[in-house]
Amino acid sequence: MVVLGLYLVFQRVAPLLKGSGCEATGDGQVITLAPSQAGIAATIAGVAQRDALPARAVTVAYAAALQESKLQNLTYGDRDSVGIFQQRPSQGWGKPSQIENPVYATSRFFGALTKVPGYLRLPVYRAAQAVQHSADGTAYQQYQALAGHMARAFTGQAPHAVSCWYSQKITGEARLQAAELGLTQTFGAHSARATADPGLSVQVANARDGWAVAAWLVSHAPQYRIDNVQYAGYRWTATNSARGWARSVSTTPPESVELG
Repeated sequence: MVVLGLYLVFQRVAPLLKGSGCEATGDGQVITLAPSQAGIAATIAGVAQRDALPARAVTVAYAAALQESKLQNLTYGDRDSVGIFQQRPSQGWGKPSQIENPVYATSRFFGALTKVPGYLRLPVYRAAQAVQHSADGTAYQQYQALAGHMARAFTGQAPHAVSCWYSQKITGEARLQAAELGLTQTFGAHSARATADPGLSVQVANARDGWAVAAWLVSHAPQYRIDNVQYAGYRWTATNSARGWARSVSTTPPESVELG
């Protein structure tokens, strides 16, 4: 019944995938997302990692974003609201161009959430409503379970839990500098070095951080023309993206996520 409930709820969330898609597996639940949704989910988790926030904060953010935009970066909404959280410029959230930047929007959301007294102890929907001030705050409750499963996958609590497949072949030289900049904007300052492939090796503090970075990379692979991602003995390749993460014969150091 739980699986069926999640499936029925999520049919109102995920658009038709048309050959490309992503899966997030958390607590044994497999959740299907469009790549754009997975990219935003990975960005929200990355900003939380940057700000050293717990998975509970990510769960609250997902519940809010699922209700407000179905995890899409909307350029329209009720009155002047835009973005993934439908934040309103007239209410002091920022300029439309700022709010339509998922990193900025998420940073503002978490900035407001962490000011809510005892937000980690509140029910998810009440914590979300304390930030959003929606007309019907109970609407966030329908996404609480789904948001929790997604948070486990995208924050790296579950290893190799996020995978994407793409119908169009990723071609051309990888945009490694652009990918590194995107990682920095999302996850904050980090150490990275070029590899001989050529490729990029991103340093991470622990396995949880590593899998969160890996989730961000595979969900942004077409944007940065990323052909492969390797971490902790697993490898994802664009060519065989439908296979998901596979065991790799060449192991990478536990403190490095490698891409090319």
